[in-house]
Order: sequence, then C-alpha cells, then structure tokens
Amino acid sequence: MSQHAVSVNPHAAHPTSPVALAKSLWRNRQLAMQMTKRDVVGRYKGSAMGLAWSFFNPVFMLLVYTYVFSEIFKSRWNGLGGDGTKTQFAIVLFVGMIVQGLFSEMLNRAPTLILGNANYVKKVVFPIEILPVVTLGAALFHSLVSIAVLLMAFGLFNGYLQWTAIFIPLVLLPLVILTLGIVWILASLGVFLRDVGQFIGVITTVLMFLAPVFYPVSAVPASLKPFIMANPMTFIIEQARDVLVWGHMPDWAGLLVYTVVAILIALIGFVWFQKTRKGFADVL
Repeated sequence: MSQHAVSVNPHAAHPTSPVALAKSLWRNRQLAMQMTKRDVVGRYKGSAMGLAWSFFNPVFMLLVYTYVFSEIFKSRWNGLGGDGTKTQFAIVLFVGMIVQGLFSEMLNRAPTLILGNANYVKKVVFPIEILPVVTLGAALFHSLVSIAVLLMAFGLFNGYLQWTAIFIPLVLLPLVILTLGIVWILASLGVFLRDVGQFIGVITTVLMFLAPVFYPVSAVPASLKPFIMANPMTFIIEQARDVLVWGHMPDWAGLLVYTVVAILIALIGFVWFQKTRKGFADVL
C-alpha cells in the first residue's frame, strides 16, 4: 500500500508488451475489482433504493420498449417461438440494446477517464492503464443485470429458456476485448483533444442506428448492408440473439476471427496508451 503514496516521474517510459499488459492486469486485479465496486455503488450513492436501481432500470426499459413498439408502432419481429405476442419485438430489441449499451457506455466514458483522475497521473504511483478495465467492469455489471432481466422476461413470456444462453459470455467476450482496446486509445486522445468526448457521443449514436438494434439485418437494403455489417456491434448483436432468443449455436468460426482481430486492436490500443501517457502530466 505504501507504494501508492510514493512520487513518480510522470514522463517515464512504460512497458508496452503483451506480457507487461498481462502482468499489470494480474498484479492489479484486486485494485481493479475494488474500484469497479466503488464505481458501481457510487453511481447510486444517495438514492433511497441504492444498488437495486441497477435491476429496476432495465426492467423499466423493457416495459417501455414493450409498450412503445407493440402498442404505438405495432411492431413484430418474426422468428420468435409462440403465437406472435406483443412482447416479441421488445425481447429481441432488448438484446440489441444490451449489446449497444455495453459498447456505448464504455466509449462515451473513455475520453474523460484520465481527465477525471488527473491526480493519479501526477501525484502517486498508480497503474492508470487499469482505468479502462474499471470502466469495463462497471459496464459489464450493468449488462449482466440486464441479461438476467431479459432471461426472466423471456422465461415469463414463453415458459422456457434457450439452453444456448450459456454461451452468451463467449459471444460478448470478443466485443469486450475490442472495446477495451478502443477505450485505451480514446482515453489517451481525450487528454490531448478535449473535443473527442463530444465527437464520440455523436459516433455512438450513429453506430446505434447503423446496427440491427431496432431492425433485423434481413430488412436492410442490399446497398446499405456493407455499412451495417462493418459495424462492430452487428455480428455480436446477431450472435447474442441467436443464443438468447432463437436457440441457435454461436458461429464459432466467426467468433474466432472476431476475437483475433479484437486482440490485435486491444494490443494496439494498449501500446498507444503506454506510449502517449508520458505526455499526460504536461497537459493536465
């Protein structure tokens, strides 16, 4: 604990190898878990219901989706077993919103990660490379709660659960790795370019509508399909629906390719962050 109070040279070079990344994550795993817990609990600090909001928020959102899209828009999503009940569209849409929420929450918070923790950069020995991991942990917690709500709703409306839902961690893993790499890059850029935060908000909104969140890929015109498929969320959303809703096995080959690309981007993001962090103290 005493090392956290020792002054450090903020301009010192930092290791960038995959081994250094693995060692840092393992060495600081307890710190990352403690900070993730503080992040999650702190979000609801002062509220009467406290952490219970993490459960009721997705419940309320699922109810809103069910009402708006079934009663107002009269939407249906063919393919879900049953007799075409009004909850079908909401369930399928909610899967897309969970994936989109995980991706967008991390990206939207990334540009201010270092700005909001400037004291860690200049005054103490602190592994700031784990800050994106903390953000990831908090986002994953809320996503897992939402998935639990989804499974409860699916079981209530349909009377059964798809056994393939056990594969959802493997489906989300490639997106998590990819997003972590992007967050490392954006966290660094956010220090030097303060407009990045505003820009990312626009980008995540555009990506939401360019992903099959509110519509199936089959409904996309052929001319626009390449743009939809290039969205990093598209494949994961489709796979999540396969295992959670349709009861299909994951596309293992596709997930493998996605994971390899995600690991490469994550390593590039880590190297970028470690190379550029030497300049953080001069800007903050």
